[in-house]
Amino acid sequence: MKYLVSISRLFVGVLFIISGLIKLNDPLGFSYKLQEYFSAEVLNIPFLEPYALIISVLVVVFEVVLGVFLLIGYKPKFTVWSLLLMIVFFSFLTFYSAYFDKVKDCGCFGDALKLTPWQSFTKDIVLLFFILILFFGIKHIKPLFNNLITTIIALLSFILSFWFGYHVLMHLPAIDFRAYHVGANIQEGMSVPEDAAKPVIEYYWKFKVNNEEKIITTNGSYPSVDGTFISVDTKVIEEGYQPPVVDFSIEANDGDLTEQYLSEEHLIIIVSYSLEHIEKQGAEKLKAFSDEALEKGYTVIGLTASGEEMKQKFKEAYHLDFDFYLCDEKALKTVVRSNPGILELNKGTIMQKVHWNDLKDLKL
Repeated sequence: MKYLVSISRLFVGVLFIISGLIKLNDPLGFSYKLQEYFSAEVLNIPFLEPYALIISVLVVVFEVVLGVFLLIGYKPKFTVWSLLLMIVFFSFLTFYSAYFDKVKDCGCFGDALKLTPWQSFTKDIVLLFFILILFFGIKHIKPLFNNLITTIIALLSFILSFWFGYHVLMHLPAIDFRAYHVGANIQEGMSVPEDAAKPVIEYYWKFKVNNEEKIITTNGSYPSVDGTFISVDTKVIEEGYQPPVVDFSIEANDGDLTEQYLSEEHLIIIVSYSLEHIEKQGAEKLKAFSDEALEKGYTVIGLTASGEEMKQKFKEAYHLDFDFYLCDEKALKTVVRSNPGILELNKGTIMQKVHWNDLKDLKL
């Protein structure tokens, strides 16, 4: 039992730290995932949506800290009970998502590693097994150091985790795992290879045959049935190839301008998924920056999911000399974890990307 506890302690501790740090690298992204869980379509607790960010930070900091506590042997009873309650809760969430097909990606490892709901649930069950070993063998969890050093390491893990979470919120994730990282080409990210795997879809055709309803399953072809057609349902059995970049577009009232702007050599895109919720301090920096960029020969545009009236009001309020175009809100939240955020593109390749706090670091 002593050896099992040691192996479980190392495995669970390291996995919790890695998982927590990946999410702590992008707490805003994890908060978007929590909002998805809180929505009326999933858990139906929308009153928690405004608090998703603070919950996100607290959960991931706690996850990292528990991993450290376990490895150094700090307060074993508190640590193991907390791990057990957390994994039971996570197991419920992932099972609910998988069984009812609610959330396609649990966000367990952020954008670094995408897991399907059933994969996430399996991972949680494996973790539950190892945490139960810790629970029943708790007497074998001994501190690695004396009380003073153990307490100092525990306190430092808490302080450093909070500092790191705050730092990336005020700037951008330290490591960008998304398809819009610096050096990525958006057009290439949207393309689908010719030999890419196609989705496998089953069609369930409902017919009335001899006054009885009958369902016939095909892979898409219309069945030869001597009866009256009623309806058809479909189910995706296997997902096909999904390009890294989806739902990104640059749309004006008179058409789609995506290809036109992604062909520009010197393009500045100012991203605000919602002009209604833009951070005022960031908005106030846009006038001077955009004017300088225009003077130096850049094409400057804005991208937002806000409506036409809000675009015009915002442009007039801050005396901006560039236009905002329409893009999907979810896509914009993925492009940059800042509202506003600023990108420099060269023929669709992202050359620079900054949080509005770091606008001075973007070199024109």
